[in-house]
Amino acid sequence: MNVTDSQLARIAGGPPPTTITDVVAAMQEIDTLLPGGDGLKWFNLLYLKVTAQVNGNPPAAGWENPEWLARLDVVFAQFYFRAISGWVSSGSAPSSWKALFEARFRPDVERIQFALAGMNAHINHDLPFALLQADAELGLVPDNTSPEHDDFEHVNALLEATVPTALQLLATGILGELAQDTGKLGRLLAIWNVRAARDLAWDLAGHLRSLAGIARATALAVQDQMTGVVGRSLLVAI
Repeated sequence: MNVTDSQLARIAGGPPPTTITDVVAAMQEIDTLLPGGDGLKWFNLLYLKVTAQVNGNPPAAGWENPEWLARLDVVFAQFYFRAISGWVSSGSAPSSWKALFEARFRPDVERIQFALAGMNAHINHDLPFALLQADAELGLVPDNTSPEHDDFEHVNALLEATVPTALQLLATGILGELAQDTGKLGRLLAIWNVRAARDLAWDLAGHLRSLAGIARATALAVQDQMTGVVGRSLLVAI
């Protein structure tokens, strides 16, 4: 393990964050650590920017269940840090995350591609688990008419508005990095859509509640493999 990955393992493998402040601090530390030639840096930076945007823009009347949303955000981030820790420590990660981790230092992949491949892994693979864990901790089984779903959909709208702008910034506005071709952004977003991915994650979490044993394991394996395939398609040199 090189020095950078050793430090990355320390950050990601430390005590799990318990607040959004903890999450942001860890992502800021990762951003400072990773060089521009490491593709993980660009997903991490996108994640950092959209987290700040979501937390700074509640609905006019406030969140309907702020406790649930805050816990979901923290649990969700814990899955990200565990994926990093597993990979840099032992080379172990879900297929969905391997797509990004294996391509981290490829010079033919642009920053926006790394960022979207990370979102693909984190949302399509991790978010259903994070939803189930947060719901279980708070004793909730939210449906599509629940306050939690309303908050979830408000976040969807924020991300739908924020992600393209943040990706544009990654491509053109990073100090010390060469500008990249933002004309590719539209083509990539046609392949992968943040609202559609999050809605599918919500639906999968609901579906998993009804499954057990082999049926559950099979559904999870298929989802992981499919997410990995999509991730690799986002990382093809274009």
